[in-house]
Amino acid sequence: MAATDGVPRDLALEILAALSESSPILSAKTFPKSTFTEIKAALDRLASREMTKYDTLEREEYTLEPEGEQIAANGSHEARVFEALRQAMDGLTVQEIEKAIGDKSIAKLGQSKAFKEKWISRTKEGKFKTTADAIKDVTREQVQTIKTTRTYPDVKVLAELKKRKLVKMQKVISFRIHKGPKFALEIAKEETDLTADMLVSGAWKTATFKPYNFKALGADQNAGALHPLNKVRAEFRQIFFEMGFEEMPTNKFVESGFWNFDALFVPQQHPARDLQDTFYISDPKTAGKPGPISPNDKQDYEQYWENVRQVHENGKFGSIGYRYPWSPDESLRLVLRTHTTSISTAMLHKLAAKKGLDGLPPPARYFSIDRVFRNETVDATHLAEFHQVEGVIADYNLTLGGLMEFMDIFFGKMGITDLRYKPAYNPYTEPSMEIFSYHQGLDKLVEIGNSGMFRPEMLESMGLPKGMNVFGWGLSLERPTMIKYGISNIRELLGHKVDLNFIQRNPAVRLDKS
Repeated sequence: MAATDGVPRDLALEILAALSESSPILSAKTFPKSTFTEIKAALDRLASREMTKYDTLEREEYTLEPEGEQIAANGSHEARVFEALRQAMDGLTVQEIEKAIGDKSIAKLGQSKAFKEKWISRTKEGKFKTTADAIKDVTREQVQTIKTTRTYPDVKVLAELKKRKLVKMQKVISFRIHKGPKFALEIAKEETDLTADMLVSGAWKTATFKPYNFKALGADQNAGALHPLNKVRAEFRQIFFEMGFEEMPTNKFVESGFWNFDALFVPQQHPARDLQDTFYISDPKTAGKPGPISPNDKQDYEQYWENVRQVHENGKFGSIGYRYPWSPDESLRLVLRTHTTSISTAMLHKLAAKKGLDGLPPPARYFSIDRVFRNETVDATHLAEFHQVEGVIADYNLTLGGLMEFMDIFFGKMGITDLRYKPAYNPYTEPSMEIFSYHQGLDKLVEIGNSGMFRPEMLESMGLPKGMNVFGWGLSLERPTMIKYGISNIRELLGHKVDLNFIQRNPAVRLDKS
C-alpha cells in the first residue's frame, strides 16, 4: 500500500471502484504506474473474498539496454563519427576522432560501421573524411521506435539489435479483471481467529471469517537434506546388510605404510607409493610398529611384522617374494590412506586370532564405505579424495567362479546386470578381475569395479590357515551416484562448487530403479 499526498492508498478499493464503472478492466491500462507485486497482492486479496476474478495475460516486449538508451539520446556511433568528421573540414586522425567524441570504444565501433556504410574514407595522409553529403541515422530511429512502442515491425531488425546488445526482450505480466460473485465497493472485515471473547459475547454469529487458503504453499522451512552421496551410501549399506555383512570401522584416515601397503604385499618400490600418487604426512612423519590396541588384544604382532618382512625380502609360505631389502623405516611412514583395504587387512588379522569349535577361524563377511585419498590431478571425473565401497568374504574352499557368481548377485541388487570380467593385476590379489557393465546412456561397456582373491603371501602372513580364501572387491561411491543423478562433473557432487539447491530438491534413489 503506497501513499499519495500523505493519504494511504488502498489499491484493492481502487480496483473495485474501476470495476463499478466498467468490467472487465485491464490492469496495464487502468493502473499503469502500479507494480506487478502491488496489483497481484490486491487481486489475491479480493479474489480470496470472491469479490473479483482475474485472468493472467503474458506478452513479450522489448526495452533498451544502456547502450541503446545512449543511441536514442545522442545518435548511433557511426552517425556521431560522421558528424564529427563533417564539422572538421580537413578531416581528423583516429586520435582526433576519439577526442571529439569523448569515448574511445564508441569512436572505434562508429568508425568501423561508418566505413561499412561508405559514409567515410581514409586519405593518403592517414586522416578520415566524409564521402556523403548527408546520412540517415537508421539505428537511432529504430531504437527510438522500440523505446516508444516496445516492439518493431521487422523481426530481423529486432534480432540484429538484440545481437548488438542494444535492446533486450522481457516478459510482461498483466491482468484482465472481472467482477466476482460477491462484488461490492467495500471490503468487509474478516476475522482470522475464533476467540473466547467472541464465543462469550455471541459476536461469532454475525462475524465474517476469512476462509482457509488450501492452495497456499506455506513458508519454506529450510529443512536439512541428505547429500546424494549419503543417499546412495545408505542404499549400498542396506544391500550389504541384506547379504549378511558386518560393517568395518573406518575412522582412521591416516595409516602407516605397513597397513596401507606392506601388509597387502605391495612392494616398497611400487609406483603407487611415490609422492605423485600418495599423500605423505609431514608431522609426524612416522608411526610406531604395529601392536596391541587394547588389553584384550592378544594377537602376535611381532610375528606378523616378521612374516611381512620375510615374505617381501626372501619369500615365505611357498612364495619366492620380491627379493629386495625391505626397509622398516619405509613401512612406518604415515600416509593418508589410499584405499580402505588397509582396514580390511586389519580386520582379517583379527579374524586370524579367532578360533571356532574346530580350532579354525570362522567364515566372515566385512564391508566398508568411506573416504580415501589419492594424489591425482583434479578434473571432471577425478578428485584428490573419493569414497570407496569395499567388501571381503573370508571362507573355506572359495573359487574364482564363486566370486563371479557373487558379483552377479551383488550388482544385480543395484539393477546392474550383464557383467563382463577382464583379467587384471593387483599386488595383493591373484587372480584379479576388472568388472564391466554395459551403460545404455553411454552406449558402451564401462568399468564399475575391481575384484580378486587375496594372495597367500598376504593371508598366511597374518595367520589365516591355508584352506581359507578371501574374496575382495571394490568400487567408488561417486560413479554410481553421478550416473543415478545425471551429474557429468564430479566437482558438482563433492567440494565447494556443490549447489545446495540441488541437494535439497533431489529425493533418495533406489539403485535397482532407473
